Amino acid sequence: MLKSACRLALVLLPLAGLAQAQTVIATRDAPEAIGPYSQAIRVGNTLYLAGQIALDPATNQMIADRTIEAETRRVLDNLKAVVEAAGFRMSDIVSTTVFMADLNEFGRMNTVYATYFPSNPPARATVQAARLPRDVKVEIAAIAARP
Repeated sequence: MLKSACRLALVLLPLAGLAQAQTVIATRDAPEAIGPYSQAIRVGNTLYLAGQIALDPATNQMIADRTIEAETRRVLDNLKAVVEAAGFRMSDIVSTTVFMADLNEFGRMNTVYATYFPSNPPARATVQAARLPRDVKVEIAAIAARP
C-alpha cells in the first residue's frame, strides 16, 4: 500500500505545477468579445488568444474596406493590441491558426501576414472554412509564450 501511495505521489507531483491561475485579458484597443469568451487568457507565461476578425475596436463594427489585405491588417492589429495588453510582443507568438473563407486569397493574406512576423514566424495552420463570423474573409487565433 505504501509503495502504491509513493508511486501516485510521484505521478501527481509534476502535475501540481500545472494548476496555475488564469488571468482574463481585456483591452479597449481591440474589439469587445461578441460572445461568451475572452479576448485572451493568460496561464503562467502562455497567452491563449481568441480568434480575431476585422472589427474596428472603436465601433465594434466591420471595417469598410473588405479586401483580404485590409481585413488581415485589421485582424493582426487587433491581435497585437491584445498581445500587448497582456505584456507580450508579437514576436512571442508561437502558433497561429488562420481561417479563411477562400484559400484562393491565401497569397494576398500571406503577404500582409509576413509583415507582422518579419523574422522567426510562428508555426501556423491555415484552413478554409465554409463560413466565418459576420461573413469575414479571415479570422486568426494565436498562442504566445515566453520562457
